[in-house]
Amino acid sequence: MNCWVHGMSTLEIEVGNLRARLVEFTPTELVVTLMDGRRIATPLDWYPLLVKASAAQRANYEIMAMGIHWPDLDEDLSIAGMLKGQRARRAD
Repeated sequence: MNCWVHGMSTLEIEVGNLRARLVEFTPTELVVTLMDGRRIATPLDWYPLLVKASAAQRANYEIMAMGIHWPDLDEDLSIAGMLKGQRARRAD
């Protein structure tokens, strides 16, 4: 069956549990380990608030149902957005 005939242009996959378990930073990346063991690494420069943040501010995060919140920075990132390659929308 040709999926183009029916107007579908993307492959849909089961992404499983997108809940974060651990957040880490390298000098150039934000690395999030999910509950199922998968790791997502995205360029740190996609997130200007995190680039400018101190190590203490970066370390103060809260894992939410589908993302991560940094209360000191008022920054929220969704795991789905990271998987889609979405950069942060604002740069304070």
